[in-house]
Amino acid sequence: MANITEGGSMVQAAANYQILEIINRGLAYAIIVAGFLSVVFIFVGGISFILSGGQEDKIKSAVSTIRYAIIGLIITVLATVIVGTVGKAMGLDIIKYINFGDIINTITSITSQGGGSGPSLD
Repeated sequence: MANITEGGSMVQAAANYQILEIINRGLAYAIIVAGFLSVVFIFVGGISFILSGGQEDKIKSAVSTIRYAIIGLIITVLATVIVGTVGKAMGLDIIKYINFGDIINTITSITSQGGGSGPSLD
């Protein structure tokens, strides 16, 4: 990828990507975000269930949250399989971008650069 800070422009950086590459990455990130949010809502529903204190309406709300989060997770997994199958049939290998090791490395590199606006920990 072109380095914008070394005299390259954003247009030059964007020109290095093909439209299919952008679509592949966008779909991959959408699937990852949907899966992550499903897991988060399962935890939120579980915590709500624990903190319900035996109140029937809170228990129903927590169980509903967990149910819909699990349905969302199932839909995310099915979407990954469907998109992968259809993508391969059309020549778009979307599954190659769903690599959690690369995502963790990217998050680590972003956080190690001090991307926040707060005080530095150094």
